[in-house]
Parts: sequence; C-alpha cells; structure tokens
Amino acid sequence: MQYANRNPNWRPKLLSLLAMSLMFFILTETVVASSERATERMPVKEVSIFKDGHAFVLHEGRMPVDADGNVMMDYLPRPIIGTFWAYSADAKAKLTSVVSGKRVVPIKRTALTIPELIAGNIGARVLVRDQNVYEATILGIPTRSSQELGHTDPPGTPEALPVRSDVVLLKVAEGVKIVHINQIQQITFLGEPNADLAREEFLDTMTLKLDWGRNRTAEAANVGMVYVQRGIRWIPNYRVEIDGKGRATVKLQATIINELADIENVKAHLVIGVPRFAFEKTLDPISLQQTVAQLSQHFRSDSQSAYAFSNMIMTQAEAPVRRVDTPAGGDAIDLGPDVAGSGKNEDLYVFTLEHVTLKKGQRLVVPVAEYELEYEDVFVLDLPFGPPPEVEHRFNNEQHARLAQLYHLPKVMHKIRLANSAHCPLTTAPALILRQGRIIAQGMMTYTAVGASSDLELTAAVDITVEKLDNETNRVPDATKWDGYTYARSDLTGTIRLTNRRTETVTLEIRRSVLGHIDSASHEGSIEHLGRHEGGWMTANSLPFWWHWYNWPYWWYHFNSVGRVTWKHELQPGHTIELGYEWHYFWRR
Repeated sequence: MQYANRNPNWRPKLLSLLAMSLMFFILTETVVASSERATERMPVKEVSIFKDGHAFVLHEGRMPVDADGNVMMDYLPRPIIGTFWAYSADAKAKLTSVVSGKRVVPIKRTALTIPELIAGNIGARVLVRDQNVYEATILGIPTRSSQELGHTDPPGTPEALPVRSDVVLLKVAEGVKIVHINQIQQITFLGEPNADLAREEFLDTMTLKLDWGRNRTAEAANVGMVYVQRGIRWIPNYRVEIDGKGRATVKLQATIINELADIENVKAHLVIGVPRFAFEKTLDPISLQQTVAQLSQHFRSDSQSAYAFSNMIMTQAEAPVRRVDTPAGGDAIDLGPDVAGSGKNEDLYVFTLEHVTLKKGQRLVVPVAEYELEYEDVFVLDLPFGPPPEVEHRFNNEQHARLAQLYHLPKVMHKIRLANSAHCPLTTAPALILRQGRIIAQGMMTYTAVGASSDLELTAAVDITVEKLDNETNRVPDATKWDGYTYARSDLTGTIRLTNRRTETVTLEIRRSVLGHIDSASHEGSIEHLGRHEGGWMTANSLPFWWHWYNWPYWWYHFNSVGRVTWKHELQPGHTIELGYEWHYFWRR
C-alpha cells in the first residue's frame, strides 16, 4: 500500500523524511570513519607474569590525538582496585586525567539477513517480491538516533542505542511505498550489493586528557599505562638429570597461559613469588601502589616498567554512563591448574624473556634457565605417631582400617638432596627426574632459597628393610594429681631395626614421632618436643588425619606433647642397626 493513497499531505512529509535519511547516511559514514581511527590500541610493551594468574601489564606507544588534543582508545583494562596508573611519556604534553565511559558508534559488520542487507544498501536499485514483484529504489529505514532519544527521554536517562523502524521506504514509479520488512519474501539487487553494515553499538572508551600548555598540539603523543589484572599465568616445571655421582643438571621451563590480551614482541618477566593483592576480587581503582612498586626493584635497568613508575598518575574520572555487569576479578578465566603451595612463601625473583609473542587464548612453552647443582642421596624413614590405646578403642571399623594403613610396612624413601648454589631460588613446581635419559620419578620441587637445600623424592628403597616394635613397660595408676583429678602414667619403649641390603653404603635419616614425652634415645638420637606453644600438633597443617576423630579434653594439653627423635646414620652394605627410645604419657582414669 502506498503512503500517498492514505495521506493527501504526503509530499512535504516525504521530502522531510528523505532529507533525514540522507543526513543519517552521511553522519553514519562520518562516524564510522572516526570510530575506525579510534580502534587503534596502545601496544603492550612489558608484562610481569605471576604464578597465581595475575599480571602487571605495561602499555606504551605513540597514539593519535583528537581535535581536543586528547588520546582516545577503545580498550578498557579491568585492573584490580588501586593498581591502574596512566602516564605521559611526551615532554610536550602533561596527562591531567583519565576518563572511561561508553559511547554509541557505528561498527561495520557483515550483513547476514535481508533487513541488514537493506539497511546497508540505501540508494540501491532492487527487485522486490512480496505479494507482487516490482522494481524499486531503497530510500531508507526510519530511525530515531541516540541524540533524538536523548532529547525526548527524561533527564538522567542513560544513553541509548538508535531505534530502527521495522518498515522500509521504497521509491517506486507511483511514489514512495512503505513496506514492512518482514513482508519482503525476496529481494534482488540490480547491481553489486554492499555486504557491510554500520550497526550502532556501545563501545568502551578510555580518554587520556592531555595538557599541551603553550606547545602546539601534535598529531600524536607518547603515552602509557600500567595495571595489575588477572589473565596470564606461568606454570614452572623442572627437568632434573642426575649422573649418579652427585651432579645434577636442572632445567627450568615455563608454560605461559594467556587469556588477557594479544602481546607481540614484548619483554616478559616471570616472577617467582606472589605479592599479596588484598583487593584482588575488587575492580578499579586505588591502593596497593606499594605492592606494585616493590616489584620495580627486581626489573633490569633497561626495563620500561621502571620509567613508568616515575611518570604516572592515577586519576580515573568515570563518565556517567550505563554500566554492564561483568564477573569481578576475572574468576571465570581458565588459567590452567594450580600447583599446591606455589608462591605463598616465596621471595620475589624475576626471570626476563625477550621478544615474546602470544595471542590471547594461546599457550607457550619456553625454556627459562639451566644450572648445574650438587646433590646427595639420602634415605629417609619417617614414622608418624598414632592415637594411644585409650583413644583408639573408641574408633569404628572403618577408622581402624585407615589406621592399619598408617602402621603397615613402613618404607624408607630414597631422595636426592639438591644444594642450591645457583644465582636464583628454586620455585615450587613439578620436577621430572631422569638418569641417563631414563625416567626415574616425578616429584615436587619445593621453594629453595639460594644457599639452601631441598629434597626430591625418588622412590621407596625396598632393599632397606624396616622393623618397628613398641611395648608398654609400666603403668602407674596414681602418678599425679591436677585440678582435683588423678592421672595415670604409661611408660613405653620402642625399637627400630634397619638392614641395608644394597651394595653401597647409604646415609639414613630416621624420624620417629610419639604422642607423649620422650625420655631417652640410643645412638645419639636428637630429641625435641613440640607443644602447643611451639606449634606442633596444635598447628592445623601438622595434625594427623585421625586427630579430629576424638574430642580431646583440656587436660591432655596440660600434660602431653608430641615428641620426636631424629637419627642420622651411615649404614654399610649387609649391616643392621637397632635404634631404641623410651617415652611416657599421662591419661586420666
């Protein structure tokens, strides 16, 4: 149905509508061009990567400025609160503030539907098929712009996207025909159609406002920004080649997982240790400058991060725009597996890699360091303590079965003790141990400072046999009184018998823990007692798995502690050693 047949005053209104459509088309092309210029992103120059998935990112580059002398970007980082800093590296321009917000811009997309093809081909000659088939020229789709909506909406209403009508204006021989787009069954372009459509979308923008003073505004300015954001992790792992004679070649490699942003030819710092980010779950802006600044002393002298700290501000003025909810802290990002205990108590140390290129979503495995270390073979027997009989008889069958596994066939474990004489610490990481190219075991390297040593477990030494026997030798029913109660005393003895069936002399380290007070130990055993004041079994990490099966009374902590005897002994092939110890504990009758 034609518009002229319904309204006798159609001609002036039609001319006005055509003028509005033409103006919208010109404005769209202009804004598209400007939006394309604004899509240039400030390149990443350096990134410091922590093992927990946070990264300290430095952007810097020469960026084009707008008519007001400011730098506008369409990239908004999501830093944790207090870690975003922007700066000007241009001697002629001073950074005065940073404004982040959203604006409506046309973004070119490929047209995929008939309505999108119609919207992207204003002025084209087409053959339209609805109820009839006719030739027409596409005049436009009536649209209310964001500016028009802003004038008519109540004050304080957030900026809205333009609203397009669901009808199209077609110029036909009889006049201008208004057709509902959904009624069009088929459309044939009589020329080559334009497949691009400028569709209005909200675009995140960041504006670095610059004061050029008396200087002439340049076409571009050197600017930068740094921040801490979750999104990149490095996972260390070691390859330890031992020669069987006390020398080990230790190789460190890193797996870098990038879910933050594309990085190209950047300097990457892999950090051992993780600073405490107290507000890591809170986005933007303020605090933690000291934690980030602490890292700068570890950078090499040619690192741009050091310069960035001396020439930055943290002024984040946020424009009054509509907000879009996003998950805080980037918790949904998959950055690979965690290594238990990694980085929690490690000092900061930085490995620097040059010319790293890694797109978002990619993974990179890269060698980091290699050094020669000395090691020694040690054979360790650790005998834990179990509950006293007065407690054990209260347990159920399943609990007794678990305790039987604790007591069953104690084994001597073969370990290598690495002496860290390298210039850097060893970090917590999986370690693959080989000898003559053959895999011996995989263990866990623990954090080892320079000058310290750590143990890597290889396997159970089945050719060193172990026998353990404990006996109660005496019980005194009324041994002592306290707080109006009488307490019994149990005296016990124990022996550990070890036989070396290997062909070489071995260095043995034996640790025996008991619940009570150790009175004596043979073979110059070293005795120590761990009470509640020193930690011991009062520390959650040192409690045995069965400890919470029983509600320990208050008097237990008054009388008893955990005793530990440690022996170190060299045992020749075919020889046997028998170690003895005596201890006691108190129990309320």
